[in-house]
Amino acid sequence: MQQVLAEPGWAKKLTGEDRRGLTAFFWSNVNPYGLDMDKRLDLGLAVPRPRPRVDTTGRSVTTTP
Repeated sequence: MQQVLAEPGWAKKLTGEDRRGLTAFFWSNVNPYGLDMDKRLDLGLAVPRPRPRVDTTGRSVTTTP
């Protein structure tokens, strides 16, 4: 690919838009952080569940009498 693009004939034919389209091709195999992008990261961030509210006597406030 580099040899073809280095030829003067092709350099004249390619527009800026053509060159931008090729950028993804050259960078598609790069994995800068070594991560498997097909898997979700387990960051150990659990969403805290709200605890039931209680009054000063320890009885639940959220239940209906």
